[in-house]
Amino acid sequence: MEPDEIQKFDIIEELLAFLPLQERILVEQLRQTILECLPQCSEKLSYNVPFYVGHTRICFIWPASVPWGKVKPNGVQLGFCNGNLLQDETQYLERGNRKQVFTKTFFHVKELDFDLIRVLLYEAGEVDARLFAQKKEKAKLRNHLKA
Repeated sequence: MEPDEIQKFDIIEELLAFLPLQERILVEQLRQTILECLPQCSEKLSYNVPFYVGHTRICFIWPASVPWGKVKPNGVQLGFCNGNLLQDETQYLERGNRKQVFTKTFFHVKELDFDLIRVLLYEAGEVDARLFAQKKEKAKLRNHLKA
């Protein structure tokens, strides 16, 4: 797809309708799992893909059919925006050269390890809450020092 051919989506359903069947199935399965594990988060299109936001961006789903700069992705990526803060002792998540955002790429539904994905999603939700609490505490401290 050429840069001038990039389609812009206004709602998730437009994205889903655009995707090839295999990617759509993966995105729908991941989306359902995220919404079950993180019911407090909202789903927002950003960079033309679904991001899941609590107090901060928690995770995203990036299908290969949606261009990512000059990178040509394959499969469907589940990305964790603060993946560096997750306990991933088995290194299930792919780090590449990134320091913060870690991903896992799926090509077939049978590759989805729902138990492990749920553990990572629950932990990502806890990290989001912890980051928010730290931010509130810093703001409270700053306000106290100003007084």
